[in-house]
Amino acid sequence: MSKRRKFTNYSLFVSCVAAIGGILFGYNTSVISGVLLFITRDFQLTTFEQELIVSTLLIGALIGSLAGGLIADSLGRKKTLFATLILFFIGVLTLTIADSFTYFLVGRFISGLAVGIVSMAVPLYIAEMSPPENRGALVSLNQLCVTIGILLAYLVSYAFAAEADWRDMFACAFIPIGIQFVGLFFIAETPSWLISHHKRADAEEVLEKIQVHHGHHPHLVNERKEEDGLTKKRFKALLAPSVRMPFLIGIGVAVFQSITGINTVIYYAPRIFQLAGFTETSTALFATVLVGTINVIVTVIALWLIDRVGRRPLLIAGLIGMAGSLFILGLSFLSQGHASGLTAIFAMLIYVGFFAVSLGPVAWLIISEVYPLGVRGRAMGIATFSNWLCNYFVSLTFLTLIQDLGTSGTFWLYAIICLLGLWFVIRLVPETKGKTLEEIQSFWKKT
Repeated sequence: MSKRRKFTNYSLFVSCVAAIGGILFGYNTSVISGVLLFITRDFQLTTFEQELIVSTLLIGALIGSLAGGLIADSLGRKKTLFATLILFFIGVLTLTIADSFTYFLVGRFISGLAVGIVSMAVPLYIAEMSPPENRGALVSLNQLCVTIGILLAYLVSYAFAAEADWRDMFACAFIPIGIQFVGLFFIAETPSWLISHHKRADAEEVLEKIQVHHGHHPHLVNERKEEDGLTKKRFKALLAPSVRMPFLIGIGVAVFQSITGINTVIYYAPRIFQLAGFTETSTALFATVLVGTINVIVTVIALWLIDRVGRRPLLIAGLIGMAGSLFILGLSFLSQGHASGLTAIFAMLIYVGFFAVSLGPVAWLIISEVYPLGVRGRAMGIATFSNWLCNYFVSLTFLTLIQDLGTSGTFWLYAIICLLGLWFVIRLVPETKGKTLEEIQSFWKKT
């Protein structure tokens, strides 16, 4: 048996720099869960206005994710990452100085544009800078950083709870913005994008840095020919016979990542714990920190498993566990008391754990590796757009669903959706573990 090859130091370095975008993604989307507890009091917000504050970022993310694919294909993956940093800076600055509800929404929208672009640009960049043997772990660094960003947001919210200073909660995002800004000057453009823009020499130079075994790289020629044929057809290429199925599978996986309910936990965790009986703000925020901690720990485990166990087994096991824990979570809300509150916390932690080892990292990984080079940016943009579109409707309707279906009924609805996702994975999603991006494309051409 041959020794398992490892990624190069350079491949790890550029992946870590790019994955800081995941921290910004996670932090900017989830810090609102703590901010909402205090800004609601300052601005006297209605239920709809609270939902609007959460969902405004998602509207920006919708637009950003759709535009991000075009930007990444035309300007390059690295320049796209630079563009998102500018948007993040403007958005966070606007939020920290906002003195009205309107300006607050503007800041959330600009931050959303950045989140939408970075959510597809980071896994795309890392996938194209990774050797196939470790692509799963390296791309999943992005999801690990997303969970770290979420945990940091929860910790910051908890730390600033006594002062109720929601402006400083937003301002902490300037730290990862500055770190990534410096790091981006030390990373290269991806070889796939370089070869698609007739920069073969530059592409070969980058490949020498990211692959363990140097030498000739014939796949560049194949990707160049494939890219020429698909680019001429533009968006029509997404419905080509060899692209149609992976295109639909990528969208399906991205959609199920959102509609299985994870975003209700990320955005409304303190509110859910208050509904479970933990009425004190500090207690609800502390329980939310536990959720973020489990999310990070299990995602680290997923990085170790994803290139060993494979994508499909993790998705199948994760969706089964998510459905079961959501059912128990719904049951916990049928009664009141300390025991039911503890059951709710336990069920939510189990749910987050199963998500973190399955749909959390695997969904972004799959959409970064199933598409051919010629349409990769655009296809990922549309899949990411679908993810954010569902994310938007889930976040916009969560509090309303609780009013109409009850808390138990709402979580049971998400459990049913998890079972539908399980059927989708078993029927349609193939295993891509250990395959090069070119081998994956050959598989689609044969089916």
